[in-house]
Amino acid sequence: MSPPVPTQYIDYLSEHGVFEGFTRDGDEPGYVVLWPVDEIFQNNADVEIGTYAPGFVAFAGNGGGELLAFDLAGAVFMLPLIGMASDTAIRIADSFQELAARFDT
Repeated sequence: MSPPVPTQYIDYLSEHGVFEGFTRDGDEPGYVVLWPVDEIFQNNADVEIGTYAPGFVAFAGNGGGELLAFDLAGAVFMLPLIGMASDTAIRIADSFQELAARFDT
């Protein structure tokens, strides 16, 4: 079962639109490209995240072969596109709000 997209993410996009840019001070993930909500389902299907990293839903990329994904609790993780597996996920924020606070806007 895929986790739901947190309302924090949906609210952020409603207010600011999609973000493409860097995080401050070299914090992970560095570069971020958020996906519009209506593209999340198809993008997850395209990379087969449900098969290779069940329990995650991807919502962005970093332009360098890694996805940003939420877990069931809404925490943010980086997942490699090559060698994707749940056990390769690296936690980078406790919530989308915490991650968005690091965007260099």
